[in-house]
Amino acid sequence: MKSETILEIKNVSKSFAAVHALKSVSFGLRRGEMHAIAGENGAGKSTLMNIIDGILQPDSGEILLDGRRVDITSPAVAQKLGIGFVHQEIELCPDVTVAENMFMAATNSSRSFLMDTDTVERRAGDVLRQLGNIDPRALVRDLSISNQQLVEIAKALTLDCRVLILDEPTASLTEREAQALFGITRELTARGISIIYISHRLVEIFENCDRVSVLRDGEHIMTRDVAETTPSELVKSMVGRVLDRQYPHKQREEERAADVILSVHGLTERRRFRDVSFEVKQGEILGFAGLIGAGRSEIAKGICRLEGDVTGEVRLKGQRLDPRDYQDCIAHGILYLSEDRKGSGVFLNMSIAANSSAMSLRQVSRYGIISRRRERQLADRVGRELKIKFDQLDHDVSTLSGGNQQKVALAKLLAVNPQVIFLDEPTRGVDVGAKAEIYTILRDLARDGIGIVVISSELPELIGVCDRVIVVREGEVSGEVVGDAMTEENIMHLASIAERKQGAV
Repeated sequence: MKSETILEIKNVSKSFAAVHALKSVSFGLRRGEMHAIAGENGAGKSTLMNIIDGILQPDSGEILLDGRRVDITSPAVAQKLGIGFVHQEIELCPDVTVAENMFMAATNSSRSFLMDTDTVERRAGDVLRQLGNIDPRALVRDLSISNQQLVEIAKALTLDCRVLILDEPTASLTEREAQALFGITRELTARGISIIYISHRLVEIFENCDRVSVLRDGEHIMTRDVAETTPSELVKSMVGRVLDRQYPHKQREEERAADVILSVHGLTERRRFRDVSFEVKQGEILGFAGLIGAGRSEIAKGICRLEGDVTGEVRLKGQRLDPRDYQDCIAHGILYLSEDRKGSGVFLNMSIAANSSAMSLRQVSRYGIISRRRERQLADRVGRELKIKFDQLDHDVSTLSGGNQQKVALAKLLAVNPQVIFLDEPTRGVDVGAKAEIYTILRDLARDGIGIVVISSELPELIGVCDRVIVVREGEVSGEVVGDAMTEENIMHLASIAERKQGAV
């Protein structure tokens, strides 16, 4: 079955003004296979998927489904042809229930004036049980980002798909949720459904996919059976060069200062976390690990007074702080970068210059009037420090790749001369080349004396970039791993089944 081609792309090209997003790309998807599409941000992956889903129309080339040419003029046409698309960005209606979101398309096409709510909720529950414990009657706005992503996937599973496109589906999921998803994908491919899988996580590609195709700069570079290639070959094809080292060298213990830049003692928020204590030393990067929902992000937001009624002691360079709100934290140089880059990290429809100065308007204004010259100077300075790739500082951030958008979010923080930065999932949706650049930036910031705390669901990332990792379980610190004990097994043990308050491993 996996030798039969169900979807074929022939010599498809697409340009946006002078930018050639796709250059005569050809691609074939076999029936019942899981085929990965890999490439850096800006390689053309999203453009190709949007053409397959009918969101965009190709300038030239053709699409064949079961050997017959098809014109996919809209997502509705794609759905009728049996093509489903789970986008990386959440596209749910927040003010209606999970079940209503999942069956919205079917409800809209129904001739009935009334929706059978009981039936819809029952059918939604049947699908959701495969992925996790989500109440089909819950409002989407009340769900976590990870559960919203699961609803997006569940919505696609309700369609009668022959081809399913999954774009970074595990970016917001825990390891347990991701494994549940892969169990479902194996069931789907066994039934003859074909899956196009887009991910920056190479381990997922090598563990779950049959073949992999690489795009670079809008061109098809290679297609290989996963069993016949290696991660290093794949990375080289994606970036066009050998990426010698993904993670920068860590400082040796004797190279790091012993000074504590941030100390937290007995931090408590009644509903989210209890009695949390830890320290961040100058010159080190501290990691926060734990299952989604364990309280990692909530602790960081509590310290920064972004949410919750928090008690406990926070000291910055030995001085006790009692900030009233996030503005007070910013004034003291304690900053938080959200995991939701496009929702909270940057202003997509504002310029790179305006984003870079958004938290430091006093530096670029006089008598309440912003100086565009100062704004550009500030953006140019921090942009060069972070090696942001852009054409013009007055271009909107939405025109940048995911990696460069994340660098702009960092630039916004660096413009206020921070003391401590909490980075929540700092490389989510970022390609392998940009990840390496961000890791180097974080290490350089730590060497410059800034306290860096990285919250991440990617255990290899925490192990590769951090000097120590604190593990959070059910709102409490369950332990800490350092040195050779910093392994995925030890972290998962502390995150899931270990007794609390185990101390350093």
